[in-house]
Amino acid sequence: MSQPITITKEDIFQQVKLSCKIPELVEQIVSRKIILAAAEEAGIKVETEELQKAADLFRLTNKLTNAEDTWKWLEKHGLSIDEFEEIVYTNIITGKLIQHLLLDKIEPYFFENQLNYAGVVMYEVVLDDEDLALELFYAIKEGEMSFYDVAHQYIQDVELRRQGGYLGVLRRQDLKPEISAAVFAAKPPQLLKPIVTAKGIHLIFVEEIIQPELEDKLRFQILSDLFSGWLKHQIGEIEDQTNFELSN
Repeated sequence: MSQPITITKEDIFQQVKLSCKIPELVEQIVSRKIILAAAEEAGIKVETEELQKAADLFRLTNKLTNAEDTWKWLEKHGLSIDEFEEIVYTNIITGKLIQHLLLDKIEPYFFENQLNYAGVVMYEVVLDDEDLALELFYAIKEGEMSFYDVAHQYIQDVELRRQGGYLGVLRRQDLKPEISAAVFAAKPPQLLKPIVTAKGIHLIFVEEIIQPELEDKLRFQILSDLFSGWLKHQIGEIEDQTNFELSN
């Protein structure tokens, strides 16, 4: 019969160190302290009713439908009721701080950077031989083959081959600079001349350029991007002043 195993707080901390998670956790701690300090400086408060509603939503999201489920979840994660409330409080205060700092910056940022949020519907075949790529390019242009025929013949990945090389809707940041420059300068539908990168020779068909609209999903993404940038800047400013000690 197997012997029971006892796990202590020291064991958990030692495993965190052995997993090389210390830098990641330190950054999370610094981030939380920055957020709480900024919220206090801005006079942001959390009312009891807000805390209760957020706690109820948290339980619902995590399928903690009754007290027994909640206690089991707390026990599993080694949390007390006070620590659970601290999680909920931090979530609320973070959301309020984001709104306070950045809500009025969404539209200006979008209009300054809307090219980055344009999308492209494209198909791609990556080849090893530049001469072959050019041959296939002209064969498609002259109607001797279709792009689907080329994809079906030269793509090795089964699922991508079945999709005819379809990559979905991509944005500039999803593509290498040399590819994004050519793709977003295209006049769809257009087959681009082969593009050489370190990965190979790219034969690309641009089906559509999708102009961005500032809808709710994009607003949330921009808000998230702005907050990540703000937080990274704050961390950078205090990084050299952060005191961190590990006791063995």
